[in-house]
Parts: sequence; structure tokens; C-alpha cells
Amino acid sequence: MIEVTGLIKRYGAFTAVKDLSFTVRPGEVLGLVGPNGAGKTTTLRCLAGIIPATAGTVRIAGQDLAADPVAAKRSLAFFPDEPRLFDYLTVRQHLAFVARIYGVPHHEALAQPLLEELEIAGKADQLPGELSRGMKQKLAIACGLLHSPSVMFFDEPLTGLDPLGIRRMKDSILKRARAGATVVLSSHLLHLLEEVCSHVLILKNGGKIADGTLADVSTRFANGEANVSLEEIFIRATGGTES
Repeated sequence: MIEVTGLIKRYGAFTAVKDLSFTVRPGEVLGLVGPNGAGKTTTLRCLAGIIPATAGTVRIAGQDLAADPVAAKRSLAFFPDEPRLFDYLTVRQHLAFVARIYGVPHHEALAQPLLEELEIAGKADQLPGELSRGMKQKLAIACGLLHSPSVMFFDEPLTGLDPLGIRRMKDSILKRARAGATVVLSSHLLHLLEEVCSHVLILKNGGKIADGTLADVSTRFANGEANVSLEEIFIRATGGTES
């Protein structure tokens, strides 16, 4: 579960995130959307403890992120849009390294199914320099999933994936949400978010425009129309174009 109350992030005189509060419960997939510069990535980095918030509280799986960051971070995984890998570790060695950090015993029994699920088992002994952009993204995701996090933050996780890879990634996210994981997913691909997300949070200029279930937010901005897409909801809510 993710509980955010009064989150503020300032950089000098500039406020990137303004008094943001929301909750994401186990089994829910929250789509985080907004125009470029709306504060999506800053919000995700604050929630994952990568950068400190200026004010507010964040609770991850019941743990206060500021008061006990280690306990909170053991329950989460953050997947950035750009994979950050070690040049001289193979795919298999990356997973072994992550397993040692998180204290995952007998990690091989978990690693192999992940490699097969993400279709990189055949690349297990290759270095990152030998992998395509999409394969690097899959490796980063496998590393993040190895310790079975209950809370997951995805920042443009579909970047570099081919259509089949996108479909399999969506299936992986839904599989873990159905098993009880709490997921926040930020992406420019609004039509794909619409297929995966149960809830949506729309940001603009660092502040919340709307949040709730897809049905609730759709009703608010549909103006009585039926079957309004998330892209159209986004445009109406922000008064702009797709991010």
C-alpha cells in the first residue's frame, strides 16, 4: 500500500510537486499522467526515496519512508525509464548481485523464471553492451522484481520494447497486481495505460487535477458522453495535448 499526504518538493524557489495526497491500495494499478513538466518523475522519485521530499509523509507498505527508509525500500522497486546497469556484469551476475543486496536466499530458483517470463533467458551470460535497448530494460525489470516487492513504481517502463514485449510487460504488471502488489505506472502511452490501470492520477504544474478510478474520472470529464478515452480525458483535464 502507498499512502501519500501533503507531499511537497521544492528546488529553491520552484515548487515541482505541490501538496500532493493520494492512496494506492494492494491490487490497484495507478496511472500517473500529466503534461511534460507536470512533476510525474519527481513524484515517483520522492515516493521511492531516491530524492528527499521537502515536506509531507510517504508510507510504503506501512513503513514511514522518512523515519525508516531501509524498511520501506525493502518493500518497493523503482523502474526508471533509462536502465542503469553495470558494464562488466552479465545478466546472470546482475541478478546475483541484487540478490545479495536484498538478502534473497537461493535466488537462482527465482531468477530463472523471471528471465523466462521476460524472454531474456537466452541472454543470461551476455554483458549489457551486447544487449539491445529493450533487453536492457527487461534486465533492469528482472533485477527489480527479484526480491518480490509489494510496491512497484514504473517510469516509462515500455521504452525500447517491441509490440510483443509491451504486451508481455503489461501482462507481468497485471499478474503482480492481481497477486496483491501495489503499482504506480507513469507513461506517455495513454491508450496502453487505459488497458492496465484501475485508477488514474492527473497532474499539472505539480498539482493534482483529478484522481480516482478510471470510471470516476471519466464521468467527471465526459460531459455526459459515453466511452470517452483516457487520452480525451487527459486533454480535457489539463487543457492541453497528450504528454
